[in-house]
Amino acid sequence: MTALFALATSLLWGLADFGGGLLTRRTPALTVVVVSQSIAVLVLGTIVVATGGFAEAGPQLWYAVAAGAVGPVAMLCFYKALALGPMGVVSPLGSLGVAVPVGVGLILGERPGLLQFAGIAVAVAGIVLAGGPELRGAPVQRQAVIMTLVAAFGFGAVLALIAEASTTLTGLFLALFVQRVTNVAVGGAALYVSVRRGARALPEAGGPKAILAALPALAFVGLADVAANGTYSIAAQTGPVTVAAVLANLYPVVTALAALLVLKERLRTVQAAGAGLALVGTVMLATG
Repeated sequence: MTALFALATSLLWGLADFGGGLLTRRTPALTVVVVSQSIAVLVLGTIVVATGGFAEAGPQLWYAVAAGAVGPVAMLCFYKALALGPMGVVSPLGSLGVAVPVGVGLILGERPGLLQFAGIAVAVAGIVLAGGPELRGAPVQRQAVIMTLVAAFGFGAVLALIAEASTTLTGLFLALFVQRVTNVAVGGAALYVSVRRGARALPEAGGPKAILAALPALAFVGLADVAANGTYSIAAQTGPVTVAAVLANLYPVVTALAALLVLKERLRTVQAAGAGLALVGTVMLATG
């Protein structure tokens, strides 16, 4: 069950990242984040009311608040790092956030078997290579590396925090709702500051009409991201976090394959090798 839910997480995150990447080609990234997460808030709020989830409120929701505050900051750092580039360095480094939940699991006493330890190493290597690392070329700016590592730590921290935010299914819906409300608050504040400084909030072509036309895609991105957080939380609670976190972080492979299938982008040799290693690591983790 742990492997199943964790792999579902990687599929959902990979598709959400792919969809978000396409949307940010036409719409400012902060607007994509705020609108997609606002849609998720509306859907989750309805589910929480329907299931009586507010009765599950307790101190553990502070983990969800923390996850909601850290997430947008990590994403903004990642986008800034991508802008500084090169993407072939930034993307693989961003995947190293998996070290945070894995480290938490080890600190809490989890001890995977030898085969699983080997699977973790192989899968993490595959995740990094799937991002298509650039081993030669122009020097990388120190600021880009720092921003990427901050983002990676933030992504990993969100995984560790959301796994602690609930112990029941209805509590999970409430935790995800609180996380998303915080996401919108933090992202909305960042968008406001950005606009005050002269940045655009709407697409250059189409304005508000373009946002309305993109609502189905924005809804998919927001809801897929929410569902991924939910399936990861279940995976982390039903099995070793060290295994769940690594399998959940296979999403760069999914994003690369989606680009191959939909956009006909060719995988670089290093990306194909990474996808293969990730698959081998997945089998080792699932059978170990």
